[in-house]
Amino acid sequence: QVQLVESGGGSVQAGGSLRLSCVRTRGTSACMGWFRQTPGKEREGVASINTVSGRTYYADSVKGRFTISQDSAKNTLYLQMNSLKPEDTAVYYCAANFWACSSSTYYVRTTYRDWGQGTQVTVSS
Repeated sequence: QVQLVESGGGSVQAGGSLRLSCVRTRGTSACMGWFRQTPGKEREGVASINTVSGRTYYADSVKGRFTISQDSAKNTLYLQMNSLKPEDTAVYYCAANFWACSSSTYYVRTTYRDWGQGTQVTVSS
């Protein structure tokens, strides 16, 4: 079973940057992504990557500010977050699935089988 370990969360002022990392310790995943969740709300897809083709997908709310990338040699997924806003405050989760994702599935929670424990990102105004 795939295991995912996230790191890199923290507190930052609006306009600042953070980079999240997610190390996959076992298994293979053709689709990996980042979701976020705030109390009382559904977990929402932020960005995903097809690890074979390198194709990326982004939620409209983060396009132009966030960048998802991978280092295959290190089995690591990244989320570079720039120009952060207070509304980006959430617990961010790394997710993975054996099968590839598409533009119609990357943001769907049930697309992913494996999840990390989450890392808190707090953006103050």
